[in-house]
Amino acid sequence: MARHSKTSSYDRGWPAYVPVAERRKKAEQEVRKRLKKGLSISPVTIAGRAIANSFWGKAWCDNLEGYGDFESRLPRGRTYVRNGSVLDLQMSAGNIKATVSGSDIYDVTVKVTQLPTARWRSICADCVGGIDSLVELLQGRLSKGVMERICRQDGGLFPRPSEITFSCDCYDYASMCKHVAAVMYGVGARLDERPELLFQLRGVDESELIAGMDAGLPQSRTAPAADKMLVSDDLSALFGLDMAAGEPVVAAPAVKPSRRKPAPKRVAGNRV
Repeated sequence: MARHSKTSSYDRGWPAYVPVAERRKKAEQEVRKRLKKGLSISPVTIAGRAIANSFWGKAWCDNLEGYGDFESRLPRGRTYVRNGSVLDLQMSAGNIKATVSGSDIYDVTVKVTQLPTARWRSICADCVGGIDSLVELLQGRLSKGVMERICRQDGGLFPRPSEITFSCDCYDYASMCKHVAAVMYGVGARLDERPELLFQLRGVDESELIAGMDAGLPQSRTAPAADKMLVSDDLSALFGLDMAAGEPVVAAPAVKPSRRKPAPKRVAGNRV
C-alpha cells in the first residue's frame, strides 16, 4: 500500500496528537480548496448512531463484519465515519476513492474486482421470478429467498476480502487502517442513498436480475418482434396511402372465402 512521508506530524514512530478543533479546521480548509478547484465533493454524513438504514447499506456493512480479516480494524472506522471524517467518497466501476480527515488529510483508494460472469449469471438465474420490478430491487423490497441468495458470502453479490485491495497514505501499516475502515463503512451509508452504485462497483447491470421475468409468458402476451411491425409510414409507402401523421392503423377484417355452389352444367339441346 502506498505511504507518503509526513514527518511534520510524526514523532517516535507515531503521529503526534492533533486536537479535534485543529482537525476540523484542516478538514474545512481541504474542502474549500477542492471546491475552489471546481472539484465535486461528496461527504459521508451520518444522522444518529446507525451507519446504514436501508437493506443494501446494512447488507454491505454486515458483509464486512462477517469476515474475520476485517474484524480488528472496523470499530475505529465506525467512529471516524460517524463523526464526519470522510470528507469525500466517490464510487465508480471497480473503484472507490475517498478523502479522510484524521491527524492529517489522507487519501484512500479501494479496488473491488468485477463480479465474475459465471457468478453473476448464477445469481440472475436463481432470482428469476423473485423480483417484481427494478424499483423493488433498488428499494430492497425482496423476498427472504432472494435476499439470502444476493447476500450469500460464498457466491453472492458482495465482495469477499480476496476481491478487495486498498491503500491509504497514513502511517498505519495494518492490513486495514481506520481510514480505510471508515471509507468501507461510508460505502454502506452511500448505498442508502444510491443503491445502484453497488451494481456499478461490481461491474454488472442490475436490470438483468429481472430481465428473465417474461421468458415464460404465453406467446399471445408477448409483443411482436420490432422488425415484423408496420407503422403508418411503412403502410403509406407500401400501399400508396395518404395517411395523416399519428393516425391509428386499423387492420382490415379478414375476408372469408366464398362458399357458393357452382353453376349447373348445361347440356346441349336441353334446358335445366
